[in-house]
Amino acid sequence: MSEPVVLGIESTCDETAAAVIRGRTALSNVVASSMDEHARYGGVIPELASRAHAESFVPVVSKALSDANMDLSDLDAVAVSAGPGLAGCLAVGVSGAKALAAAVHKPLYGVNHVIGHIAVTQLQFGVFPQDVLALIVSGGHTSLLYVRDVARSVSIVGTTLDDAAGECFDKIARLLGFPYPGGPYIDRHARSGDPHAVKVPRGLTQGRSAARHPYDFSFSGVKTAVARWLEEQGALGNRIPVDDVCASLADSVAAVLADKSVQACKAFSSDTLIVGGGFSANSQLRAKLAETGARNGVSIRIPELKLCTDNGAMIGMLGVNLIEAGIRPSPPGFSIDSSMPMDRICME
Repeated sequence: MSEPVVLGIESTCDETAAAVIRGRTALSNVVASSMDEHARYGGVIPELASRAHAESFVPVVSKALSDANMDLSDLDAVAVSAGPGLAGCLAVGVSGAKALAAAVHKPLYGVNHVIGHIAVTQLQFGVFPQDVLALIVSGGHTSLLYVRDVARSVSIVGTTLDDAAGECFDKIARLLGFPYPGGPYIDRHARSGDPHAVKVPRGLTQGRSAARHPYDFSFSGVKTAVARWLEEQGALGNRIPVDDVCASLADSVAAVLADKSVQACKAFSSDTLIVGGGFSANSQLRAKLAETGARNGVSIRIPELKLCTDNGAMIGMLGVNLIEAGIRPSPPGFSIDSSMPMDRICME
């Protein structure tokens, strides 16, 4: 069987993206972001994001095909994010993908955006072994997944009980006066700060809560503790050591993510941890994962920065996996699922 060629389309939030994937090679990867427009409002506005997708869909897909030197007829299939995500944004991408696939009589796969973050690592590291653990970290998700087979079997090992890691960062960034999205600003300031200057709790890592939730996460306490500390310092008239606050926050969150992920790898007898999602671009997390993995004999597969954030390549790569596994395409009338569970790989 020749290597499948798949057009991947992504529109779950504020990036309109398309890519052409052949086997485990990206022939193109085009992303149009409406982030700057949302930054004025301090967060993603669903209506604005949906409108931006509608405006960008055709130019982005056209460029992805052009960059790959292909026509729609050259494809073996189309894959599109069907969830989870913002309903209006998903609807634009899915309706567009359905029209394209129908026009050239190609099979269409409505896939799980989160699983795409796992699949995309193959573009950098090649086929990953079966029975691996995956850490997904972003503004909306923080979960540990057991990946028996990326096309057939993914199960949830642990997840956040409240805020996602990226969400926690964004909320603290707002208190510090950083623009949206705040994660990159915290990352930048943390590099110059003292990670031990401010005491930041590490949720679900001690006592009974840790025993009950060995692989779950909790970041609401982190957010509250830092917010209270900032309030107390302000009431005392003290100058806020921004770099130290950022470094302490980043170190706490990175340590919890790395420690729990590597512990899960050992419990599931996996020597490989796959990492994906926008928050995996954080430099403190990347360093902590590398350090913890090396100390425990766990190989960390974390993609280059351009593959961490939402993109079409991750959707196309998952489409390739589904074709190779012999998974049937999604039915023509499949619906979007804005709260698509992480153990559902493809719409059936």
